[in-house]
Amino acid sequence: MIEYVFFAVNSILLGVGLAMDAFSVCIANGLNETGMIRSRRFKIAGVFGGFQAAMPMIGWFCVRALTEWFAGFHKLVPWIALVLLVFIGVKMIRDGLKGDETSGEEIKVTSGPQLFIQGIATSIDALSVGFTISDNNAGMAAGSALIIGVVTFVICLIGLSIGQKVGKRLSKRAPIVGGIILIVIGLEIFISHTI
Repeated sequence: MIEYVFFAVNSILLGVGLAMDAFSVCIANGLNETGMIRSRRFKIAGVFGGFQAAMPMIGWFCVRALTEWFAGFHKLVPWIALVLLVFIGVKMIRDGLKGDETSGEEIKVTSGPQLFIQGIATSIDALSVGFTISDNNAGMAAGSALIIGVVTFVICLIGLSIGQKVGKRLSKRAPIVGGIILIVIGLEIFISHTI
């Protein structure tokens, strides 16, 4: 029984640690789209939670079946996250500047491909969690991944709410601030994984 409690606590802590990048991106998304409705917040948080749950399982599979290939791919993780987040951040800044020139309408970068890219960029480091759960059977690994996904979902909802509240105060500058935040997150992931 104690080992299951330890397993759950460990999974929750992994979820909190892994969710911090997604939390920051959700703050940026909330800044960018202050009028976001509840169902949209749940959709965005669900995408981030889904990616955070899927990536450890993919990592678990890679460790179990494709160890040599995964070791080579793991070196690319910080580069991929950097490129994806900088791309989206620059787009948000550019759209925010265009928004200043044209109208006060919100720019929705949290739909379709952009949301998918954000989900990948913030969860790609969760692939390495597959190493930590590789000794577990498939059921235990899936349980850990599910807990990580749920924790990420809740933390992302909090981040979106914070971003919306702050974004209402920043008005037209919010997309620019959000874009800068995404670029900083991309740089932080890159630096922390390469140094």
